[in-house]
Amino acid sequence: MSRIIKVGAAQSGPVQKAEDRDSTVARLLELMKQARSENCDMVVFTELALTTFFPRYYSEDRAEMDVWFETAMPNPATQPLFDYAHDNAIGFSLGYGELTPDGRHFNTQVLVDKTGEIIGKYRKVHLPGHAELEPERSFQHLEKRYFLPGDKGFPVWRTMGGVLGMCICNDRRWPETFRVMGLQGVEMVVLGYNTPSGNSLKSDETADTRKHHSRLSMQAGAYQNATWVVGVAKAGDEDGHHLFGDTCIIDPNGYVVARAETEEDELVTYACDLDATKFLKESTFNFAAHRRIEHYGRITTQAGAEPPEE
Repeated sequence: MSRIIKVGAAQSGPVQKAEDRDSTVARLLELMKQARSENCDMVVFTELALTTFFPRYYSEDRAEMDVWFETAMPNPATQPLFDYAHDNAIGFSLGYGELTPDGRHFNTQVLVDKTGEIIGKYRKVHLPGHAELEPERSFQHLEKRYFLPGDKGFPVWRTMGGVLGMCICNDRRWPETFRVMGLQGVEMVVLGYNTPSGNSLKSDETADTRKHHSRLSMQAGAYQNATWVVGVAKAGDEDGHHLFGDTCIIDPNGYVVARAETEEDELVTYACDLDATKFLKESTFNFAAHRRIEHYGRITTQAGAEPPEE
């Protein structure tokens, strides 16, 4: 018997700096209602889904940026999502800026089951960008200024009949992200991202190239770990800064099986058979049979590349 999770990948169009949480959550709720009408089991929202992508803005006083963070989840603004999940037996995943009671800031994503309860939390590990103002850039990318690296690793959870994991944006570019979850038997990885269409330092890198890199990373992670991957974007023009979108659902063979067609709020759905992960997990990527961990020491003992001496 197949194990099907019908997923709604809920792409967000732009969220402008002036928009408030209530109006943004109302948009997310409409996508969730659409997903319910199409018999989805869960909805995946994007990274920092409740606000504009605020790391593009510089503040000398980092505390001034706390307005973009959530001090509790759920909270009054997001409670309608949790209530709808509970009342309609639909799960979801949501990305947001988290400000902890002890004053730490993380780029966070939660996993909510069909009862409307948070069953998993992930904090972004691979923070891109920089920590100080760099005027030579065409725009800033200050994730290293406003967030700490995640402190929870890459856990997975049993829910909705399968094994699910999460990551966020830049995490998708790092094979270690998927492999650590793959070593826990992950069958579906859900993630959100806000990726600019241009590079702030390399002006000749095209949006098509950046989309290619995004898909390539997720397709490789899916195939090499025999897992479904659901990548959900924020898209379009936010206060003059363009995000490329390209929300997609990828099967365990690395094929893109569903993809967004717009840069607006858009629901992309697919019935994902978790049993489709079994063949590769038991053959090519039977880790117990084929991995040679005695040769992988460099993976966890050094960070930067160390070429041989000339």
